[in-house]
Amino acid sequence: MIPAVELGGSHVSATRVSPVTWTARDPRPPARRVSPHATAQELITAITNAALSAGPLADLPLCLAVPGPFDYAEGIGRYTGVGKFDAINGVDLRSALYTALGPRPAEISFVNDAVAFGIGEWVAGAARGLNRIAAITLGTGVGSAFIDRGHVVQDGPSVPPQGRADLLDIDGRPLEETVSTRGILRAHGRPATGVIDVIRAGNLEALDAYRRLGAALAPWVNSFAAQAVVVGGAVAQSWNVIGPLLTAGLHDGGSTVNLLAAANPHTATHIGAAWLTSQRAVS
Repeated sequence: MIPAVELGGSHVSATRVSPVTWTARDPRPPARRVSPHATAQELITAITNAALSAGPLADLPLCLAVPGPFDYAEGIGRYTGVGKFDAINGVDLRSALYTALGPRPAEISFVNDAVAFGIGEWVAGAARGLNRIAAITLGTGVGSAFIDRGHVVQDGPSVPPQGRADLLDIDGRPLEETVSTRGILRAHGRPATGVIDVIRAGNLEALDAYRRLGAALAPWVNSFAAQAVVVGGAVAQSWNVIGPLLTAGLHDGGSTVNLLAAANPHTATHIGAAWLTSQRAVS
């Protein structure tokens, strides 16, 4: 079994993944809340506690799926100007975790959370059996991955710069100024703790950000020739609201691609992180 940790914009969770069946031990791993404005020590402690909750780690590869911007090879946060995790900007998270975890894992590796999600759904979820997919995660911001037969495509004319939807523009402004928790709360204009509150309030004007996201994605989904777009993340769990908005936006942008809700919304990221770790071990 491969222990895997997912750090999101507001939570951290961990479980073990079978490298035979590519299923997670826990269908819904307990999520520990973390503040995007926590101190470095608070974040390291939260990640450590989550990792240890998955069971003994000694001599096993530990993989962590974390949002960008992050130096995944070096294990160093590059968070600046994104409204979260400023405290670990420039922090060597790998070294800090080796120190905090006690009995050392065989290795600690890092992968992008949206990439891990997409791979997890491709290996054992809604996109299983497909060749080319786009994956989108909706949380405090927007994550994305463009996947061709298990290979992540991050450059070339068929994908956005670095394969990142968050680097696109909407109406001449950076996409995440519109499609992010801070952008949607600004459009909501009333007190709310997150996007779920806006969904519950039924503020379709503020939530129109997701239709505009679909329209911005459509040309890239078409140029990549994706067979489906798989959507996950905390916000996507309100699929009855988010799904139709994204679909309308894709249609506005000229795409009729299949839009799929994640089959494993709570574990796809863990599964994908474990799969990517296993591929490095045999390459």
